[in-house]
Amino acid sequence: AGRDAVKLWLIERQADGVWLAHPEGDLSPWECLDRIGRVPLPPYIRGGEMVDEDRVNYQTVFAARPGAVAAPTAGLHFTPDLLRKLSAAGIGQAHITLHVGLDTFRPLQVDRLADHKMHSEWGELSPAAADALKRTTEAGGRLVAVGTTSVRVLETAAASGTVTPWSGPTDLFIRPPYTFRAVDALLTNFHLPRTTLMVLVAAFAGADLIRRAYQEAIRQQYRFYSYGDAMLIL
Repeated sequence: AGRDAVKLWLIERQADGVWLAHPEGDLSPWECLDRIGRVPLPPYIRGGEMVDEDRVNYQTVFAARPGAVAAPTAGLHFTPDLLRKLSAAGIGQAHITLHVGLDTFRPLQVDRLADHKMHSEWGELSPAAADALKRTTEAGGRLVAVGTTSVRVLETAAASGTVTPWSGPTDLFIRPPYTFRAVDALLTNFHLPRTTLMVLVAAFAGADLIRRAYQEAIRQQYRFYSYGDAMLIL
């Protein structure tokens, strides 16, 4: 009840508990989600139940376009003040887009990584961003990806061997052995086991280093995943 109430007609149940639904009335998808959507918190944070503050806190300073089902959590560590300090230190920034999908959070359910069908997500690397990254590389700089979502965009855009402008869906599954063509360093949160995110990080840093890093994280009681701690892999 109330002016924010939205009636949904459930049309079809698909695989993995996903439903197709149609809202009653002439609300746009974004208006509908704004009224009845819930912040996708992991179950270890308040049992997955959001509070009003999460609508602001569970959002990155980079957010500009609607489309992702969740915030790319590595970006949660950045604030406008931190970005200003990085710029003052001569560290440039280039913004890219990747709309995180539901499958990002689903655990691996196969015994062999080669048998996993990777989900598809939409991303974009603009000509201006691609040019900035190219100039950085040519000047001897390093490309530091903020989060695994950024890695997927950059490596998809660099499939030909060098970073070029790109937009569209990507189902790139980064797993060992993999030759990285764009990313030189990675800032990422500690991910849950048996996920494609963990596989990507292991492909980047090597299984032995990641194993030791996670053993240290467990000993020091670091927080994993959303609202968790981060590591910088150089």
